[in-house]
Amino acid sequence: MESIVQKLRNLDAYPKINEDFFSRTLSGGVITLFSSLIMLFLFLSEFWLFLHTVKDTKLVVDTSRGETLRISFDVTFPVIPCSLLSLDAVDISGEQHLDIRHDIVKKRIDGHGNLIQAKQDGIGAPKIEKPLQRHGGRLEHNEKYCGSCFGAETSDDDCCNSCEEVREAYRKKGWALTNADLVDQCKREGFVQNIKDEEGEGCNIEGSLEVNKVAGNFHFMPGKSFHQAYIHLFDLLDLQTHYYNISHKINKLAFGHYFPGAVNPLDGVKWIQETPNGTYQYFLKVVPTLYTNIRGHKVHSNQYSVTEHFKSAEVGHLRSLPGVFFYYDFSPIKVTLKEERVPFLHFVTHICAIVGGIFTIAGIIDSFIYHGQRAMKKKMEIGKFG
Repeated sequence: MESIVQKLRNLDAYPKINEDFFSRTLSGGVITLFSSLIMLFLFLSEFWLFLHTVKDTKLVVDTSRGETLRISFDVTFPVIPCSLLSLDAVDISGEQHLDIRHDIVKKRIDGHGNLIQAKQDGIGAPKIEKPLQRHGGRLEHNEKYCGSCFGAETSDDDCCNSCEEVREAYRKKGWALTNADLVDQCKREGFVQNIKDEEGEGCNIEGSLEVNKVAGNFHFMPGKSFHQAYIHLFDLLDLQTHYYNISHKINKLAFGHYFPGAVNPLDGVKWIQETPNGTYQYFLKVVPTLYTNIRGHKVHSNQYSVTEHFKSAEVGHLRSLPGVFFYYDFSPIKVTLKEERVPFLHFVTHICAIVGGIFTIAGIIDSFIYHGQRAMKKKMEIGKFG
Protein backbone atom coordinates (compact mmCIF):
# COMPACT_ATOMS: atom_id res chain seq x y z
CA MET A 1 0.00 0.00 0.00
CA GLU A 2 2.85 2.34 0.88
CA SER A 3 4.56 1.62 -2.43
CA ILE A 4 1.36 2.58 -4.30
CA VAL A 5 1.11 5.84 -2.35
CA GLN A 6 4.75 6.60 -3.09
CA LYS A 7 4.23 5.99 -6.79
CA LEU A 8 1.27 8.39 -6.76
CA ARG A 9 3.46 10.99 -5.06
CA ASN A 10 6.06 10.59 -7.77
CA LEU A 11 3.36 11.42 -10.35
CA ASP A 12 2.72 14.83 -8.72
CA ALA A 13 3.19 17.46 -11.44
CA TYR A 14 2.89 20.23 -8.86
CA PRO A 15 5.76 19.75 -6.41
CA LYS A 16 5.42 21.88 -3.30
CA ILE A 17 8.15 24.29 -2.20
CA ASN A 18 8.72 25.24 1.39
CA GLU A 19 7.63 28.78 2.13
CA ASP A 20 11.10 29.51 3.49
CA PHE A 21 12.43 29.31 -0.09
CA PHE A 22 9.89 31.75 -1.57
CA SER A 23 11.13 35.15 -2.74
CA ARG A 24 8.36 37.68 -3.36
CA THR A 25 9.17 40.80 -5.41
CA LEU A 26 7.45 44.09 -6.20
CA SER A 27 7.47 43.38 -9.92
CA GLY A 28 5.86 40.02 -9.28
CA GLY A 29 3.08 41.66 -7.29
CA VAL A 30 2.40 44.22 -10.04
CA ILE A 31 2.35 41.51 -12.71
CA THR A 32 0.02 39.37 -10.57
CA LEU A 33 -2.39 42.32 -10.13
CA PHE A 34 -2.52 43.15 -13.84
CA SER A 35 -2.84 39.51 -14.91
CA SER A 36 -5.70 39.02 -12.42
CA LEU A 37 -7.54 42.03 -13.82
CA ILE A 38 -7.09 40.74 -17.36
CA MET A 39 -8.35 37.29 -16.35
CA LEU A 40 -11.38 38.85 -14.67
CA PHE A 41 -12.21 40.94 -17.73
CA LEU A 42 -11.90 37.99 -20.11
CA PHE A 43 -13.91 35.80 -17.78
CA LEU A 44 -16.76 38.32 -17.65
CA SER A 45 -16.76 38.75 -21.44
CA GLU A 46 -16.82 34.98 -21.95
CA PHE A 47 -19.60 34.63 -19.37
CA TRP A 48 -21.62 37.34 -21.19
CA LEU A 49 -21.26 35.42 -24.44
CA PHE A 50 -22.34 32.24 -22.66
CA LEU A 51 -25.54 33.89 -21.38
CA HIS A 52 -26.46 35.34 -24.78
CA THR A 53 -27.31 33.57 -27.99
CA VAL A 54 -25.20 33.52 -31.12
CA LYS A 55 -26.46 33.22 -34.69
CA ASP A 56 -25.24 30.41 -36.87
CA THR A 57 -25.56 31.38 -40.57
CA LYS A 58 -25.63 28.89 -43.42
CA LEU A 59 -26.37 29.04 -47.14
CA VAL A 60 -28.47 26.29 -48.74
CA VAL A 61 -30.25 25.84 -52.06
CA ASP A 62 -33.86 27.04 -51.91
CA THR A 63 -36.00 24.04 -52.93
CA SER A 64 -39.39 25.50 -51.96
CA ARG A 65 -42.10 25.47 -54.64
CA GLY A 66 -45.53 26.95 -55.15
CA GLU A 67 -45.28 29.45 -52.33
CA THR A 68 -46.73 32.94 -52.13
CA LEU A 69 -45.11 36.02 -50.68
CA ARG A 70 -46.58 38.90 -48.69
CA ILE A 71 -45.13 42.31 -49.48
CA SER A 72 -45.85 44.97 -46.85
CA PHE A 73 -45.39 48.62 -47.75
CA ASP A 74 -46.01 52.14 -46.51
CA VAL A 75 -45.17 54.86 -49.05
CA THR A 76 -45.89 58.59 -48.98
CA PHE A 77 -46.31 60.70 -52.13
CA PRO A 78 -46.34 64.36 -51.02
CA VAL A 79 -47.57 65.75 -54.39
CA ILE A 80 -49.80 63.10 -56.02
CA PRO A 81 -53.40 63.09 -54.65
CA CYS A 82 -55.07 59.85 -53.60
CA SER A 83 -57.69 60.15 -56.36
CA LEU A 84 -55.03 59.69 -59.04
CA LEU A 85 -52.71 57.23 -57.31
CA SER A 86 -53.11 53.58 -58.27
CA LEU A 87 -51.23 50.38 -57.47
CA ASP A 88 -50.61 47.52 -59.94
CA ALA A 89 -48.75 44.21 -59.66
CA VAL A 90 -47.50 42.00 -62.51
CA ASP A 91 -45.30 38.88 -62.51
CA ILE A 92 -43.57 36.82 -65.21
CA SER A 93 -46.17 34.06 -64.97
CA GLY A 94 -48.62 36.46 -66.63
CA GLU A 95 -50.72 37.17 -63.55
CA GLN A 96 -51.81 40.81 -63.37
CA HIS A 97 -53.54 42.79 -60.66
CA LEU A 98 -54.44 46.29 -61.84
CA ASP A 99 -55.65 49.14 -59.65
CA ILE A 100 -55.43 47.01 -56.50
CA ARG A 101 -57.88 48.01 -53.76
CA HIS A 102 -58.09 45.15 -51.27
CA ASP A 103 -55.83 45.31 -48.20
CA ILE A 104 -54.88 48.86 -49.23
CA VAL A 105 -55.50 52.06 -47.25
CA LYS A 106 -55.02 55.54 -48.72
CA LYS A 107 -54.73 58.61 -46.53
CA ARG A 108 -54.93 62.16 -47.85
CA ILE A 109 -52.21 64.50 -46.62
CA ASP A 110 -51.73 68.23 -47.03
CA GLY A 111 -48.64 70.07 -48.26
CA HIS A 112 -47.08 69.85 -44.78
CA GLY A 113 -47.54 66.10 -44.52
CA ASN A 114 -50.45 66.28 -42.08
CA LEU A 115 -53.32 63.81 -42.35
CA ILE A 116 -56.49 65.24 -43.88
CA GLN A 117 -58.83 62.29 -44.07
CA ALA A 118 -58.39 58.53 -44.03
CA LYS A 119 -60.19 56.75 -46.83
CA GLN A 120 -60.48 53.09 -47.78
CA ASP A 121 -59.76 53.74 -51.43
CA GLY A 122 -62.81 54.90 -53.41
CA ILE A 123 -62.92 58.05 -55.52
CA GLY A 124 -65.48 60.79 -55.72
CA ALA A 125 -68.77 61.36 -53.94
CA PRO A 126 -71.30 58.67 -52.96
CA LYS A 127 -73.34 57.09 -55.75
CA ILE A 128 -76.34 59.05 -56.91
CA GLU A 129 -79.69 57.63 -55.94
CA LYS A 130 -81.65 58.43 -59.14
CA PRO A 131 -79.33 58.88 -62.11
CA LEU A 132 -80.34 58.83 -65.74
CA GLN A 133 -80.85 55.56 -67.58
CA ARG A 134 -79.41 54.79 -71.00
CA HIS A 135 -82.44 56.18 -72.82
CA GLY A 136 -82.19 59.39 -70.81
CA GLY A 137 -85.27 58.95 -68.66
CA ARG A 138 -85.20 59.19 -64.92
CA LEU A 139 -85.32 56.08 -62.75
CA GLU A 140 -88.79 55.34 -61.37
CA HIS A 141 -89.62 53.79 -58.01
CA ASN A 142 -89.54 50.12 -58.93
CA GLU A 143 -87.29 50.22 -61.96
CA LYS A 144 -83.80 48.77 -61.89
CA TYR A 145 -81.23 51.32 -62.96
CA CYS A 146 -78.84 50.32 -65.74
CA GLY A 147 -76.35 53.03 -66.61
CA SER A 148 -74.56 53.29 -69.92
CA CYS A 149 -70.94 52.19 -70.28
CA PHE A 150 -70.53 54.61 -73.18
CA GLY A 151 -69.53 52.06 -75.76
CA ALA A 152 -67.53 49.77 -73.45
CA GLU A 153 -70.34 47.24 -72.93
CA THR A 154 -69.53 43.67 -73.92
CA SER A 155 -73.25 42.79 -74.12
CA ASP A 156 -76.61 44.53 -73.96
CA ASP A 157 -77.05 43.42 -70.36
CA ASP A 158 -73.91 45.21 -69.10
CA CYS A 159 -74.55 48.17 -66.82
CA CYS A 160 -72.27 50.88 -65.44
CA ASN A 161 -74.03 52.44 -62.46
CA SER A 162 -71.15 54.62 -61.27
CA CYS A 163 -68.23 56.58 -62.63
CA GLU A 164 -65.84 53.95 -61.32
CA GLU A 165 -67.68 51.18 -63.15
CA VAL A 166 -67.41 53.15 -66.39
CA ARG A 167 -63.67 53.55 -65.89
CA GLU A 168 -63.35 49.83 -65.13
CA ALA A 169 -65.28 48.93 -68.30
CA TYR A 170 -62.97 51.18 -70.32
CA ARG A 171 -59.93 49.58 -68.72
CA LYS A 172 -61.13 46.08 -69.64
CA LYS A 173 -61.59 47.25 -73.21
CA GLY A 174 -58.10 48.75 -73.26
CA TRP A 175 -59.45 52.26 -73.72
CA ALA A 176 -58.41 55.43 -71.94
CA LEU A 177 -61.14 57.54 -70.34
CA THR A 178 -59.54 60.93 -70.94
CA ASN A 179 -62.57 63.17 -70.52
CA ALA A 180 -64.68 62.20 -67.53
CA ASP A 181 -66.81 65.37 -67.91
CA LEU A 182 -68.64 63.71 -70.81
CA VAL A 183 -69.65 60.71 -68.67
CA ASP A 184 -73.01 61.26 -67.03
CA GLN A 185 -72.20 59.16 -63.96
CA CYS A 186 -68.92 61.00 -63.35
CA LYS A 187 -70.58 64.36 -63.85
CA ARG A 188 -73.38 63.62 -61.40
CA GLU A 189 -71.06 62.15 -58.78
CA GLY A 190 -68.81 65.19 -58.95
CA PHE A 191 -65.87 62.97 -59.86
CA VAL A 192 -63.92 65.61 -61.77
CA GLN A 193 -64.56 68.31 -59.19
CA ASN A 194 -63.47 66.05 -56.33
CA ILE A 195 -60.18 65.34 -58.07
CA LYS A 196 -59.64 69.04 -58.74
CA ASP A 197 -60.40 69.76 -55.08
CA GLU A 198 -57.47 67.51 -54.15
CA GLU A 199 -54.93 69.49 -56.17
CA GLY A 200 -51.91 70.32 -54.07
CA GLU A 201 -52.50 67.35 -51.76
CA GLY A 202 -50.43 64.24 -51.31
CA CYS A 203 -51.22 60.65 -50.43
CA ASN A 204 -49.95 58.03 -48.02
CA ILE A 205 -50.67 54.50 -49.19
CA GLU A 206 -50.03 51.47 -47.03
CA GLY A 207 -51.05 47.85 -47.05
CA SER A 208 -49.85 44.51 -48.33
CA LEU A 209 -49.76 42.39 -51.48
CA GLU A 210 -49.94 38.61 -51.80
CA VAL A 211 -47.89 37.65 -54.85
CA ASN A 212 -46.50 34.48 -56.40
CA LYS A 213 -42.92 33.64 -55.52
CA VAL A 214 -41.65 34.45 -58.99
CA ALA A 215 -40.00 37.50 -60.51
CA GLY A 216 -42.30 40.45 -61.05
CA ASN A 217 -42.95 44.06 -60.19
CA PHE A 218 -45.44 46.31 -58.47
CA HIS A 219 -45.72 50.02 -59.14
CA PHE A 220 -47.44 53.20 -58.04
CA MET A 221 -48.69 55.41 -60.87
CA PRO A 222 -50.90 58.46 -61.38
CA GLY A 223 -53.97 57.21 -63.25
CA LYS A 224 -55.65 53.88 -63.94
CA SER A 225 -53.64 51.19 -65.71
CA PHE A 226 -54.85 49.11 -68.62
CA HIS A 227 -53.32 46.95 -71.33
CA GLN A 228 -53.71 47.09 -75.07
CA ALA A 229 -51.80 45.04 -77.63
CA TYR A 230 -49.38 43.89 -74.91
CA ILE A 231 -48.37 47.48 -74.19
CA HIS A 232 -48.80 48.85 -70.69
CA LEU A 233 -50.77 52.09 -70.83
CA PHE A 234 -52.52 54.27 -68.32
CA ASP A 235 -55.26 56.85 -68.09
CA LEU A 236 -54.25 60.28 -66.81
CA LEU A 237 -57.79 61.63 -67.15
CA ASP A 238 -56.54 64.97 -68.48
CA LEU A 239 -57.44 66.40 -65.09
CA GLN A 240 -54.02 67.51 -63.93
CA THR A 241 -51.15 69.34 -65.51
CA HIS A 242 -48.74 67.56 -67.84
CA TYR A 243 -46.16 67.40 -65.05
CA TYR A 244 -46.37 64.59 -62.50
CA ASN A 245 -44.03 64.84 -59.55
CA ILE A 246 -43.29 61.34 -58.27
CA SER A 247 -41.29 62.43 -55.23
CA HIS A 248 -41.82 59.86 -52.51
CA LYS A 249 -40.71 58.51 -49.16
CA ILE A 250 -40.67 54.79 -48.38
CA ASN A 251 -41.61 54.47 -44.72
CA LYS A 252 -41.61 50.69 -44.88
CA LEU A 253 -41.00 47.96 -47.43
CA ALA A 254 -40.68 44.35 -46.26
CA PHE A 255 -40.87 40.99 -48.00
CA GLY A 256 -42.37 38.57 -45.52
CA HIS A 257 -42.53 38.57 -41.73
CA TYR A 258 -40.21 40.43 -39.40
CA PHE A 259 -37.53 38.52 -37.51
CA PRO A 260 -34.93 39.77 -34.98
CA GLY A 261 -32.03 41.43 -36.73
CA ALA A 262 -33.91 41.97 -40.01
CA VAL A 263 -32.83 45.10 -41.89
CA ASN A 264 -34.87 46.50 -44.77
CA PRO A 265 -32.55 48.83 -46.71
CA LEU A 266 -35.39 50.92 -48.18
CA ASP A 267 -37.06 51.77 -44.87
CA GLY A 268 -36.95 55.55 -44.44
CA VAL A 269 -35.55 56.22 -47.94
CA LYS A 270 -36.67 59.56 -49.43
CA TRP A 271 -36.33 60.80 -53.00
CA ILE A 272 -37.18 64.26 -54.35
CA GLN A 273 -37.82 64.71 -58.09
CA GLU A 274 -35.96 67.70 -59.52
CA THR A 275 -36.43 67.15 -63.26
CA PRO A 276 -39.72 66.92 -65.21
CA ASN A 277 -41.60 63.66 -65.65
CA GLY A 278 -39.84 60.37 -65.32
CA THR A 279 -39.84 56.88 -63.86
CA TYR A 280 -38.08 55.93 -60.65
CA GLN A 281 -37.09 52.27 -60.54
CA TYR A 282 -35.95 50.03 -57.71
CA PHE A 283 -34.35 46.70 -58.63
CA LEU A 284 -34.48 44.31 -55.70
CA LYS A 285 -32.81 40.95 -55.25
CA VAL A 286 -34.84 39.03 -52.68
CA VAL A 287 -33.06 36.35 -50.64
CA PRO A 288 -35.28 33.76 -48.88
CA THR A 289 -34.43 33.54 -45.19
CA LEU A 290 -35.31 30.97 -42.53
CA TYR A 291 -34.90 32.23 -38.97
CA THR A 292 -35.02 29.81 -36.02
CA ASN A 293 -34.95 31.22 -32.49
CA ILE A 294 -33.52 29.57 -29.41
CA ARG A 295 -36.87 27.89 -28.65
CA GLY A 296 -37.05 26.30 -32.09
CA HIS A 297 -39.75 28.61 -33.49
CA LYS A 298 -39.22 29.16 -37.24
CA VAL A 299 -39.95 32.32 -39.22
CA HIS A 300 -39.98 32.09 -43.02
CA SER A 301 -39.10 35.52 -44.35
CA ASN A 302 -36.87 37.33 -46.83
CA GLN A 303 -34.07 39.86 -47.00
CA TYR A 304 -33.25 41.99 -50.00
CA SER A 305 -30.64 44.21 -51.61
CA VAL A 306 -31.52 47.09 -53.91
CA THR A 307 -30.21 49.32 -56.67
CA GLU A 308 -31.97 52.46 -57.89
CA HIS A 309 -32.37 54.21 -61.22
CA PHE A 310 -34.26 57.28 -62.44
CA LYS A 311 -35.30 57.51 -66.09
CA SER A 312 -36.48 60.90 -67.32
CA ALA A 313 -39.23 60.89 -69.98
CA GLU A 314 -42.17 62.78 -71.37
CA VAL A 315 -45.66 61.88 -70.21
CA GLY A 316 -46.78 60.89 -73.71
CA HIS A 317 -43.98 58.37 -74.11
CA LEU A 318 -45.69 55.00 -73.79
CA ARG A 319 -42.58 53.13 -72.68
CA SER A 320 -41.61 55.57 -69.92
CA LEU A 321 -44.64 56.18 -67.75
CA PRO A 322 -44.41 58.42 -64.68
CA GLY A 323 -44.42 56.31 -61.55
CA VAL A 324 -42.40 54.41 -58.98
CA PHE A 325 -41.61 50.82 -59.99
CA PHE A 326 -40.30 48.02 -57.77
CA TYR A 327 -38.82 45.14 -59.79
CA TYR A 328 -38.02 42.08 -57.69
CA ASP A 329 -36.36 38.76 -58.40
CA PHE A 330 -35.54 35.83 -56.11
CA SER A 331 -32.18 34.32 -55.31
CA PRO A 332 -31.90 30.50 -55.63
CA ILE A 333 -29.91 30.49 -52.38
CA LYS A 334 -31.64 30.50 -48.99
CA VAL A 335 -30.05 31.92 -45.84
CA THR A 336 -30.69 30.00 -42.62
CA LEU A 337 -30.19 31.85 -39.36
CA LYS A 338 -30.30 29.79 -36.17
CA GLU A 339 -29.99 31.08 -32.62
CA GLU A 340 -27.72 28.93 -30.46
CA ARG A 341 -26.11 29.07 -27.04
CA VAL A 342 -22.44 28.34 -26.40
CA PRO A 343 -22.24 24.78 -24.94
CA PHE A 344 -21.29 24.65 -21.26
CA LEU A 345 -18.24 22.46 -21.92
CA HIS A 346 -17.00 25.01 -24.46
CA PHE A 347 -17.47 27.73 -21.86
CA VAL A 348 -15.44 25.77 -19.29
CA THR A 349 -12.74 25.06 -21.89
CA HIS A 350 -12.45 28.74 -22.76
CA ILE A 351 -12.22 29.72 -19.09
CA CYS A 352 -9.46 27.18 -18.49
CA ALA A 353 -7.61 28.44 -21.57
CA ILE A 354 -7.90 32.02 -20.34
CA VAL A 355 -6.68 31.28 -16.81
CA GLY A 356 -3.91 28.91 -17.86
CA GLY A 357 -2.71 31.06 -20.76
CA ILE A 358 -2.53 34.31 -18.82
CA PHE A 359 -0.97 32.58 -15.79
CA THR A 360 1.75 31.07 -17.99
CA ILE A 361 2.49 34.29 -19.88
CA ALA A 362 2.56 36.27 -16.64
CA GLY A 363 5.02 33.73 -15.19
CA ILE A 364 7.32 34.07 -18.21
CA ILE A 365 7.27 37.87 -17.95
CA ASP A 366 7.90 37.76 -14.21
CA SER A 367 10.80 35.32 -14.66
CA PHE A 368 12.33 37.50 -17.36
CA ILE A 369 12.13 40.62 -15.18
CA TYR A 370 13.38 38.81 -12.06
CA HIS A 371 16.43 37.23 -13.69
CA GLY A 372 17.17 40.46 -15.54
CA GLN A 373 17.19 42.40 -12.28
CA ARG A 374 19.48 39.83 -10.62
CA ALA A 375 21.93 39.89 -13.53
CA MET A 376 22.12 43.70 -13.43
CA LYS A 377 22.54 43.66 -9.65
CA LYS A 378 25.48 41.23 -9.87
CA LYS A 379 27.21 43.33 -12.47
CA MET A 380 26.80 46.41 -10.35
CA GLU A 381 28.28 44.57 -7.32
CA ILE A 382 31.45 43.63 -9.21
CA GLY A 383 31.87 47.21 -10.35
CA LYS A 384 31.17 46.85 -14.06
CA PHE A 385 28.71 49.73 -13.88
CA GLY A 386 30.82 51.76 -11.49
